[in-house]
Amino acid sequence: MIADKLFRPIKVGQLELANRIAMAPMSRYFCADGVPHEKVSAYYSRRALNHVGLIITEATYIGHPTAPSYEGVPNFYGEAALAGWAKVRAAVHAAGGKIMPQLWHTGSFRNSAMAPQPGVPGVGPSENLNAFTGHPEPTKAMTEKEIEEVIEAYAAAAEAAQKLGFDGVEIHGAHGYLIDEFFWATTNRRTDRYGGDRRQRTRFAVEVIEAMRARVGSEFPISFRYSQWKQQDYKVALGDTPAELAEVLEPLADAGISMLHCSTRRVWEPGFAAEGDMTLAGWTKKLTGLPVIAVGGVGLDRPGLNAAEIAPLDVIEKPLSRDEFDILAVGRALLADPAWALKIKQGRASEGVGYSKEQLKSLF
Repeated sequence: MIADKLFRPIKVGQLELANRIAMAPMSRYFCADGVPHEKVSAYYSRRALNHVGLIITEATYIGHPTAPSYEGVPNFYGEAALAGWAKVRAAVHAAGGKIMPQLWHTGSFRNSAMAPQPGVPGVGPSENLNAFTGHPEPTKAMTEKEIEEVIEAYAAAAEAAQKLGFDGVEIHGAHGYLIDEFFWATTNRRTDRYGGDRRQRTRFAVEVIEAMRARVGSEFPISFRYSQWKQQDYKVALGDTPAELAEVLEPLADAGISMLHCSTRRVWEPGFAAEGDMTLAGWTKKLTGLPVIAVGGVGLDRPGLNAAEIAPLDVIEKPLSRDEFDILAVGRALLADPAWALKIKQGRASEGVGYSKEQLKSLF
């Protein structure tokens, strides 16, 4: 039974989970001042109370003025925001769950009109036209000093999470944001040590991981979320073959991450069609030997679209039986229904609440 496998306890390093269900990070934009509040605590703890083993929070801004792009996103720096996150962490733990914040720098998605410091431009590895984000101005190429500052901001956030009692952290390295821009040849045309071939373009991410490890030690869980696709181009890939993908993932593994969070639009689809039906999560695990979180479309009848009820989980039966992933992250289905995991566990999928975009207007 799929549910039986999903609800077995699992241990990833020092991270012990009651089951293999995680809540995927989903931006909600309800923190007007960047500070998580009581409704945020209730939102996450409600899922933990309903048997979600691991909560990965919505993406949170690191403490650098170039990081923010969108209003309502919580910070993971500053006294007020960290005090708010301490309450969220306590609420999730009290509900029996584990929790880690996702740390974020949005890169080229920022423009200089944005808060909290208007006049600060968007930055990226190279100067790039921002037509794909709808912004009228180009992204500024980061100086090495700015790179050092951003790396320090990531490390400081990881250290803060550890001190607050979180169960780990996740680095957002996917979907065309800053770290992913360094991976991508289209947006990283640098000629210094942060540019070059596919493996060399991982240097920025590697230095972020190494800086975190220097602050939190060797055992504190660090997850790294990556994706083949970008918001700027859904068809682009970090690697067109397993060997090319390995050139990106191996340096991250060597730098000390604990697990990889493999973001796909449809988790059950082959990672490389020419190589058989193994999923991208399966290839990720095979190439690195690390534990893998799989995510993408589970619980919906069509990825990203409405579902009348909880969709069947048979789409993950084969990759689950082949141990292609260790943890299954669920996004919109859990946003729609806080009790999704419990209903799956109890065989009550027919009682599920379908996802609708209307649900994005409230935090429940």
